[in-house]
Amino acid sequence: MEKPAARGVGAAGSPDCSPQTVRRRRGSHRPVRGSLETVCEPDNGPSGPSLQRGWIASCDTSHAVLTLPGYGGRAVVKSLLLASPRGYCAGVERAVETVERALALYGAPVYVRKQIVHNSHVVGDLRDRGAVFVDSLADVPEGATVVFSAHGIAPAVRREAQELRLTTIDATCPLVTKVHAQARRYAEAGYCVVLIGHAGHEEVEGTLGEAPEAIVLVESTQDAERVPLPDDRRLAYVTQTTLSVDETNEIVSVLRRRYPQIEGPRREDICYATSNRQWAVKELLAAVDLLLVVGSPNSSNSQRLVDVARAEGTPAHLVDDVRGIDEGWLEGCETVGLTSGASAPERLVADVCEWFRARGAEVSEQAPVHEDVSFKLPVELRRAERAAA
Repeated sequence: MEKPAARGVGAAGSPDCSPQTVRRRRGSHRPVRGSLETVCEPDNGPSGPSLQRGWIASCDTSHAVLTLPGYGGRAVVKSLLLASPRGYCAGVERAVETVERALALYGAPVYVRKQIVHNSHVVGDLRDRGAVFVDSLADVPEGATVVFSAHGIAPAVRREAQELRLTTIDATCPLVTKVHAQARRYAEAGYCVVLIGHAGHEEVEGTLGEAPEAIVLVESTQDAERVPLPDDRRLAYVTQTTLSVDETNEIVSVLRRRYPQIEGPRREDICYATSNRQWAVKELLAAVDLLLVVGSPNSSNSQRLVDVARAEGTPAHLVDDVRGIDEGWLEGCETVGLTSGASAPERLVADVCEWFRARGAEVSEQAPVHEDVSFKLPVELRRAERAAA
């Protein structure tokens, strides 16, 4: 299958997710050399992932081969190959910066409904700086400031915040907001709407809340084969933004076979970052014996990167950070691939690179892809900052 061009957002702050060509420099894998000291900051800034801007691997061409305990002297892991693109997406950058700037503006505590993004390190860092994460608005004092997470909320949550007289800042990713609007428009027009996604995920709960009487959740091809949809109503589908591209296409194919009249969004709902990271992993797999994905267990897009590799027959494991690496996974591996989910800070990737480099592995990277994508900060925050200036 031909790899599509990496995709991004056209205008800054626009939810338009139309395809754009991103040029790769010629050549496959570029060795990255020098000291690790310069790569930790800033994490995935506007100029792209920091490892693509700094130097991360030893320039010694005669590096020692990594030999791990218990392998009987057998040499393993000669190289670590990084996927590109990887790490933070524009929606995550926006959400994290929103909490940081709310703390600077209002002072601690700033309350956040649910995890701002699905990464334990990001949440822990913001908690240390004064953010308070809550599962319910009932846990937020009346009149306090609360940030809604990147995954979106149901309209009922917004109404509850108004009743509690909370100061709200909505950090929902604009691409998630686009899916909410699609589902709402379809429902208002009388459609029965199929939502392809994972039950219990916060993004799915928020989308379902837009029109619970009109939306049916489908999680798999098995669900698509047996879901009963009405014959007397127009049908449409929308999807969660962090799904596997291949699995979603399979589900849509089943729905179209069973219900040829079903309509879909003009542009696919799976976000540019999810698609690009999955394609980068596919490009990497032919060159590696094992894939490591840096991301937290509750990160849907990180889990999908593991699924993509395993579907192609390559062993893959999700690690929250370098401490999650099981050396037993590396037995017999000469080349290990490394990527990270859209909510994983680049410093965690740098830690893994250092772990391998310290054991003699050479670190190199796919030809870099730069995602020229940004979103404006939430309007509520921008207005408050202007008023305080």
